[in-house]
Amino acid sequence: MRRTVVAGRAMGEVLRSSMPINFLGAVDAARGTITDPAHDLHGRALRGTILAFPHGIGSSVGAYTVYALKANGVAPAAMVCARADASVVSGCAIAGIPLMLDGGLCEGVRDGQACTVDTAARTVVPA
Repeated sequence: MRRTVVAGRAMGEVLRSSMPINFLGAVDAARGTITDPAHDLHGRALRGTILAFPHGIGSSVGAYTVYALKANGVAPAAMVCARADASVVSGCAIAGIPLMLDGGLCEGVRDGQACTVDTAARTVVPA
């Protein structure tokens, strides 16, 4: 079941991870890349993607990293998580990044496939 957390509509390529993301410790907010060498998205750019990942981890200060990504023009277009956590929810809210909960993490949409997230319709569909 999908649930809207931060309303909005966005298009982008799906960037899927099976690992949680620590926005404070594993994301370069200036470049918009994952810096943790142990993460499955290491070195990947977040800009304009539909970032699908299980949940955030770490300090609630990670919300400021999400905001900094937006302020620096390198943020994901939208995020889709399996469950909500304080840092991702508050970061998306202050940055205006659409956020939807989806336990299936965009099931039926391939990694790298262009899609549209529409939180009002609670859909993630190929573009």
